[in-house]
Amino acid sequence: MNTSTSDSRRALVVDDEQPLARVLAGYLEREGFEVDLAFDGPSAVELARQGDPLVIILDLGLPGLDGVEVCRQIRTFSDCYILMLTARAEEIDTLIGLSVGADDYMTKPFSTRELIARVGVMMRRPRTAPAAAALAERLVFGGLSIDQSGREVHLDGEPVALTRTEFDVLAALAAHPRQVFTRQALINAVWGADWVGDEHLVDVHILHVRQKLGDSAKEQKYVRTVRGVGYRMGTGQ
Repeated sequence: MNTSTSDSRRALVVDDEQPLARVLAGYLEREGFEVDLAFDGPSAVELARQGDPLVIILDLGLPGLDGVEVCRQIRTFSDCYILMLTARAEEIDTLIGLSVGADDYMTKPFSTRELIARVGVMMRRPRTAPAAAALAERLVFGGLSIDQSGREVHLDGEPVALTRTEFDVLAALAAHPRQVFTRQALINAVWGADWVGDEHLVDVHILHVRQKLGDSAKEQKYVRTVRGVGYRMGTGQ
């Protein structure tokens, strides 16, 4: 389904519950989006590749390919905003969704107004960490190099594949290496002050960043925990 709009913002709604997908599409159209619909995983990947949407609403439980695999494949060619939906209460679904590059998630049943509000917050979120914008383009911490303009991270000369959110969290910490960030401070720096959700998602992203940088709970070379307060950048030593 496509509906022409003046600003040509495109969204893709992916859900095998067709009535729900059409309701969400209607709300997005009222917000000025052209909306495509997909009801299975393979169609979602193909429509994302062809339509180049700005925003994707992606259900986790899909036929053909599940939402995690759809998200993983889309992230190989698109940096669009992805909000994942899940009917499962298990925490692992949320963690897996975020680790493959989703920007946010919601659990069914949900308020359609809240979903639209979440989309608006995602779109206001800068694609680079605001705190890092005015500083040097390349930041170095021991063997870790962060190229802010190119949004690339290298560890001991080897590239590190971070999702957009993981990069933004790391860049926010790196921009002020002496500052201790509370969860809320990181949310404000990366997601924006209007973001609504569980602030413990910060911990999930920190965990993923640490895993990809080879950090451990005992040896926190790059991202350090300040007990009872939050996180700060390490020296790399």
